[in-house]
Amino acid sequence: MNILLLAPQPFYQDRGTPIAVKLLAQTLARQGHIVHLLVFSEGVDIQLSGVIIHRHIRLPGLADIKPGLSAKKIVCDFFLFLKTFSLIRKHDFDLIHAVEEAVFMAIVLQKIFNIPYVYDMDSCMSAQIVDKFPSLGFARRAMEWLEKEAITRSNGVLPVCRSLEEMVRNHAPDILTTRLEDITLLERNEDGTEDLRQELGIEGTLLMYVGNLAKYQGIDLLLAGMVEALKHREDLVLVLIGGSVEELGFYKARRKELNLEAKVFFCGPRPVTMLGFYLSQADILVSPRTQGNNTPMKIYSYLDSGKPILATDLPTHTQVLDERIACLVKPVAEDMARGIIELAGDEAKRQEIGIRAKQRVADEYSLPAFERKLRTFYQTLQVRLGL
Repeated sequence: MNILLLAPQPFYQDRGTPIAVKLLAQTLARQGHIVHLLVFSEGVDIQLSGVIIHRHIRLPGLADIKPGLSAKKIVCDFFLFLKTFSLIRKHDFDLIHAVEEAVFMAIVLQKIFNIPYVYDMDSCMSAQIVDKFPSLGFARRAMEWLEKEAITRSNGVLPVCRSLEEMVRNHAPDILTTRLEDITLLERNEDGTEDLRQELGIEGTLLMYVGNLAKYQGIDLLLAGMVEALKHREDLVLVLIGGSVEELGFYKARRKELNLEAKVFFCGPRPVTMLGFYLSQADILVSPRTQGNNTPMKIYSYLDSGKPILATDLPTHTQVLDERIACLVKPVAEDMARGIIELAGDEAKRQEIGIRAKQRVADEYSLPAFERKLRTFYQTLQVRLGL
């Protein structure tokens, strides 16, 4: 098929959705489709075999666009939507594959040009917006209605996790639906020279967090858990990789307030291509997320690393993790500390969890599994559309 892939994101950047969009576009192209990818003007220019990348016009003053709802993102969404009209006039598209809020653009384009669309559902947008902006709670029902319309008007939905799949099936049980989880990002040829233990002077148990430091990630919970855990074990050290300049500044100040400067290290961003190299240096990997219902992309790479995972016992994690492949704790400091102490003191348990986790990735969250699910979905879709 000739596909217009709408991805309202800076592209390319080494973070969640842009990484997922890159994988999606590459996979569709390898499976024989013609892919036109439309993204924001911001981002690093890259070449993807079989993928034609388009951007909306570059807008002065609109840069450093963060994940989630913002004034900058709304403006970029508008100009990305305008760009769709010129592309549709030049190309005879069979389908629009709409990522996140681009689905609302796809509804309008469906009405005007009669082009079917697929909803690539990475999150429950209504919940995400209200979590970030509680003052918008009054509009939650309206946003939920819009999400339902986006689902029911689509020709197929690709939810990224189980909770979103259940939401789709509740709204439209007859819609073509395939759960398409993220996959591990670890590369087998990763090699590096940065020895964190040596450079930071770490001698004890090394806990590691990788990702942005946004509020919903639960970094405050993790730091509070460290304070409690250190009362019982003095050999614990936490290393956090990732974060923006603003986020790092905030949490370094918080670290000082908690008197954790000798036990908590913020290393800043590292290349995604080196993720496995850094994960291999940890004893325990942590994901303290406290909000949201979609599974953090990092979880799949955590699992593939063979290292034990400590995560909050919330749907964002439990739709993928269970007690066989992770240590799950309540999202409170005392329970986070309990999990840290338990894993730090039981090397045999850490090894057992890591072995089972790695096997789970190979079975369910590998690139071949992703390709198989996407191919089956599109083959069924083409039959239903008569293409």
